[in-house]
Amino acid sequence: MDHKAFTNIDEYIAQFDTEQQALLQRIREILQQAAPMAEETISYQMPTFRQRGNLIHFALFKNHLGIYPGPEAITHYQAELAPYKTSKGTIQLPLDAPLPQQLLQNIVRFNLDRMNAKA
Repeated sequence: MDHKAFTNIDEYIAQFDTEQQALLQRIREILQQAAPMAEETISYQMPTFRQRGNLIHFALFKNHLGIYPGPEAITHYQAELAPYKTSKGTIQLPLDAPLPQQLLQNIVRFNLDRMNAKA
């Protein structure tokens, strides 16, 4: 993978093959539905949704899709995330499993609520 600096999510997605691009577009749509007012940007060289702060980042790796919603969301959804490999601020979704659409949207809305509460 070329590690050039991406300026937007389209550029990030364009570097992958067709099947991977479809997966990335799908995750993007799921996140847009959860936070339609969020700004799409690149942060830490990853596609990022921002609204009053970073809501969620995502990145494609060889064997998984990395989702980075921050530690509070992972703690809050610990039970629902049990089937997935997680660490402090990361969720690893296997590439051969369907995306947990509802769970991802709940996580984004949880972060949105947290950002709004801070504002």
